[in-house]
Amino acid sequence: MKRILASLVLGCTLIATPSVALAQSNSAQDAARRDTQAGKALPLRQIEAIVFQSLGAPVCSNSSRQYDCYEYLGPAYDPSAVAYRLKFMRNSRVTFVDIDARTGRVLRRSR
Repeated sequence: MKRILASLVLGCTLIATPSVALAQSNSAQDAARRDTQAGKALPLRQIEAIVFQSLGAPVCSNSSRQYDCYEYLGPAYDPSAVAYRLKFMRNSRVTFVDIDARTGRVLRRSR
């Protein structure tokens, strides 16, 4: 009986874990939406356009991968810093571009 109870508790814990991660992701997305609607942050599409132009090489999609292009992996929003971190891959190397969401200024590029 104790084994069955322990198995059920473990199973419930494993099922609940992804929902916690999803809730954290949704809260950042909600914060980005609120900041954009309040005029505190530029829209994500505008941020992406600024970063894509600053890369110095084309951005490609998964389906049209060219040699020597940046594959865009997606954004992450930091509500406390009002900044985005955009993630790219080029020639098997990951590049992060941090950008101020208020002004669109590129803060840092890490390779």
